[in-house]
Amino acid sequence: MDFLRPASWEEALAAKAEHPTAVPIAGGTDVMVEINFDHRRPEYLLDLNRVGDLYEWEVGEDTVRLGASVPYTKIMENLRAELPGLALASHTVASPQIRNRGGVGGNLGTASPAGDAHPALLAAGADVEVESAARGTRLVPIDAFYTGVKRNALQPDELIRAVHIKKADGPQQYSKVGTRNAMVIAVCAFGLALHPATRTVRTGIGSAAPRRSGPRPPRSS
Repeated sequence: MDFLRPASWEEALAAKAEHPTAVPIAGGTDVMVEINFDHRRPEYLLDLNRVGDLYEWEVGEDTVRLGASVPYTKIMENLRAELPGLALASHTVASPQIRNRGGVGGNLGTASPAGDAHPALLAAGADVEVESAARGTRLVPIDAFYTGVKRNALQPDELIRAVHIKKADGPQQYSKVGTRNAMVIAVCAFGLALHPATRTVRTGIGSAAPRRSGPRPPRSS
């Protein structure tokens, strides 16, 4: 297994273009588990920890641009007012050590239905900013991003750079059903965002499935 360590976003895109099968790793909270249990043995690991752009966020007039590697701890500490649903979800992510390392980019990249961030992102109607060296940047609506269990809309040469999330304009809530509130994979997770001005509601559901054969991808309504 080769380990690629780009020092900038441009180098990361170039490495992904040259090695489309490379698996990105930042927090490593999902990828390292699969590797340790020998469920996955990628030819290349693309370490994004030195790419500083991924750890930045920007609060605009209507939206927050959240870098893919912004740790859950930072979301809890700095964006509770703007993104209350995602901040609540961040509290349920595993242990403090993992909350200090993991970010929403990892949840989106693995696209596991059990990802804690998915229901909050779905409820907020987020857009995922992805980029390739050849075609540049595109925004993928969160409803179109998930294409199946552990499958997403990324092309082989694309990387997740950020998530654009509308600032809350009404109450938001998040609930995780499991044997504990954290340090456990959810049996079901639910996100809710109310929009009083338009009298509309968005929701997101994770980990639940209508049959026992396996979970469906996260869903919104």
